[in-house]
Amino acid sequence: MTDSKVLPHLATPRGRFPHYKQAGELVFISGTSSRLPDNTFVGVEVDHLGVTSLDIRAQTRAVIENIESIVNSMGAGLGDLVQITTYLVSMNDFGGYNEIYAQYFDETGPSRTTVAVHQLPHPHLLIEIQAVAKIPATPEIRKQS
Repeated sequence: MTDSKVLPHLATPRGRFPHYKQAGELVFISGTSSRLPDNTFVGVEVDHLGVTSLDIRAQTRAVIENIESIVNSMGAGLGDLVQITTYLVSMNDFGGYNEIYAQYFDETGPSRTTVAVHQLPHPHLLIEIQAVAKIPATPEIRKQS
């Protein structure tokens, strides 16, 4: 079974790619950010003078919840993730990212790699996460696992 989907309840991808592609029991989740369906970003505040403040904790939480929404759409959960790759614009945000990540996962969670990148597709983004999940291909198998 191979299936690709753009989910209508999430922000539309900023290119021609799906939110996820399923190949058998493996689901490859495209890089996911804190962007909302209305094209605003969680973890971004702009004051009356136009000064922008970015919050790695709020963005990390939003990214994980967006990924959770993707796996939930397939009848699965965060516990079905087997691998995560995180892209941070600055390793100075590693501590805040780790703090929120630990609220969702522990040492029994997915394998993880975190790398610093020069920039992400929008200047308000501090983080993007790509993931792989193992989800049984049929609902009957999911119930048995």
